[in-house]
This record gives sequence, structure tokens and C-alpha cells, in this order.
Amino acid sequence: MPLLIKAEHISHKFAQTEVLNDVSLEIHSGEIVTLIGPNGAGKSTLLKILLDLLKPSSGKVTKKTDLKIGFMPQKIQIDPTLPMTVKHFLNLGRPKQNASESRWKNFFNFSAHDTTEIQEVIDELNIRHLLEQPIQKVSGGQMQRILLARALIREPDLLVLDEPVQGVDLQGQTELYHFINELRKRRNIGILMVSHDLHIVMKNTDQVLCLNQHLCCSGTPQTVTQTPEFIAIFGQGSSEFAVYEHHHNHDQCDMAHGHHHHTHPASDKEIN
Repeated sequence: MPLLIKAEHISHKFAQTEVLNDVSLEIHSGEIVTLIGPNGAGKSTLLKILLDLLKPSSGKVTKKTDLKIGFMPQKIQIDPTLPMTVKHFLNLGRPKQNASESRWKNFFNFSAHDTTEIQEVIDELNIRHLLEQPIQKVSGGQMQRILLARALIREPDLLVLDEPVQGVDLQGQTELYHFINELRKRRNIGILMVSHDLHIVMKNTDQVLCLNQHLCCSGTPQTVTQTPEFIAIFGQGSSEFAVYEHHHNHDQCDMAHGHHHHTHPASDKEIN
């Protein structure tokens, strides 16, 4: 699998406070990597460094030539008085004008015979009926799907999702996980998901990275949850969680298990 992005020995300080210490990772095409860790673990800082929004105090990030990254933020603030439809909001995410602009010129005509990838994404994410609505009026779950569609407009090689199911109900989480995995298969893109919550570790994740200023453990969802380092962060009860295991056959079953254990007191205490 082609290498998309590689971070080597990343460390970072804000004033005299070290927030990242010697973090290294790789993400390849067709791979889903989930970065988890408690609040304050340095996930947001690492994300900014990977996205070239912040220069690390030490270490380096190398990327595939002409790497295109689609970023789905945790949330976005839009002025409530700004007149903006969902269609306009999506339009703002279009690629800048270049030699391939012609393929996008009728992008928002939404003709019945349009078969472009983004048209498929709009239908698969079930947001076509929202296109003329004010962006400020959509629900939390609808907004997450809109943000995901906007991230995909650039046809990225790497899709970065920051807390993608925050504020989304159980059914919405299941649908989003399914879509992300199908997207990985269809486009062979790399996907990095970031979360403070163990339950985001979906069954199709190839690698879990547990961050707490440094990478304290990594591996498959099954192996990571058994490590002493993981248990020390998420609590003694964390090993009892159902972590969307590969041998589960139904997304709904997996999501139901995850939801059932979401209120485990030991883990909630540690995470929050």
C-alpha cells in the first residue's frame, strides 16, 4: 500500500509545557487508522502538525507528492446571520480553478443523469433534500454528513475525521461507519479518525494508536484494549468493552454492544 503521510519523532511544546513527545506514525492508502486518547492527550496538536497548520518543535512530517487531504472538523462555527444554503457551503469546498475545473463546471446543476462521484456521495449521505436549506437550520447528525461530503469534494487521497460521530445518534453512527468503510474500499483512500472515546474504534479499523503525549500503545482494536498502558488510561473496566471486533457480522450488533457499555462508570470516569 502506497505511503501517504509519515510523521517521524514529533515533539511539541507550548511555552514550557510538552504536549507531544517523540510521536511517529504512518498512514497508507486503503488503511483506516484511529487515533484515540483522553482529553488533553495532544491529539489536536498532532492533527494540526499533520495538516501543516502547526510546525512541530522537533521531528518532521513527509507526505506523498501532491497529497490531497480532505478534513472533516469536529464542528464548525457559522455566523447565524450569514445567508448560506447547504449547497453554497458545499460549493465553498470545491477545488480551486485549475486545468481540471471543467469537470466541476456543472457540479451543482444536479441533473438527473449526473453520475459524478460527488453526486453519489450526496445521495449516499442522504443530504440532497437539504441542499436548499440554510446551513444553520440542519441537525447535528445532518451537519456531520454535510461536513463529510464537503471533505470529499476534493477527491482526497487522505481523509481526516476529527471526532466524526460526536453528537450523532446510534443509527447515525452505524451509517457513518458503514459509509466510511465502503468509501475506503471504493476509493482506496487512507483514513485517519481522531477521538477521545474508545467507542469510536470501529470494527474495520486496521490500526489503533493510543496517544497520551506519547504513543503508549498501538495495534489492532483487539490487542490494544488488552495492553496495560491502555487500561491505565481508560480504566480497569475498559477491557470489558465490546470494541467492534472483526468477527462480528452485523454493524448494528456491534453498535448495540458499544452503546450498551457506553455508561461503564470506570471508563467514563477516566475518559471525561
